[in-house]
Amino acid sequence: MDNVDQSGMRTDFMKKIGTHLATWVAGAALITLLEAAAAAQQPAPRPGPTRPQTTQATPTAQPATAQLAPAQPAPSVQATPSNEPQRTTATYDDWIIQCQTQTGPPLHKLCEMTQVAQVEAQGKSQPFSRVIIPRPAKDQPSTLVVQVPVNVSFSTNVRVQSSDGDQGLAASFARCVPDGCFADFEIKDEALKKFRSASATGKLSFTDAGGRGLSVPLSFKGFGNAYDALMKE
Repeated sequence: MDNVDQSGMRTDFMKKIGTHLATWVAGAALITLLEAAAAAQQPAPRPGPTRPQTTQATPTAQPATAQLAPAQPAPSVQATPSNEPQRTTATYDDWIIQCQTQTGPPLHKLCEMTQVAQVEAQGKSQPFSRVIIPRPAKDQPSTLVVQVPVNVSFSTNVRVQSSDGDQGLAASFARCVPDGCFADFEIKDEALKKFRSASATGKLSFTDAGGRGLSVPLSFKGFGNAYDALMKE
């Protein structure tokens, strides 16, 4: 009797397990089918806009060469719009005349002769100093303007010499702006004669803020021709 009861109880227990297992399998299958259906209803992702590929051209640097033009060349005229000032440039050996004409009215023309000294920095030539002689106003004396970097000493004068034996012209710095410091000289007849006849290389000398004396070569080749042309402008 005991064996029969135990056998029946075991049979009922196995049936219940089978029933629960079948129910769980059916439920899992139903969940899988529902997930598959939901996934099928999701719209397919649209591909994003394709950006066109652009290629940037790298400019090729052209080597810059400095050449001295023969004496008294024909001035070159830069084409500019009618409402812009007209600029002309003429080279006289180591001096350059630059003019700017405002068509006006009234007509207004500014001219100057200049020489720029350059230095080598990191393999490149960079402007260091400028010597400028503006065309003077009528009945006014000629002046010479020196421009050098801002790191200068105001306790010593700037000196312009046509040669080592020339005492030259001396003046103090008059003003400084971010582009440089400036000294103004009045050119009298005696100085003009020396500059015209100078055959050796002169120099521009000054002292920097650290107390070091600096000398910059100054050529007077073509000075006479450039000055005469300037006075005719």
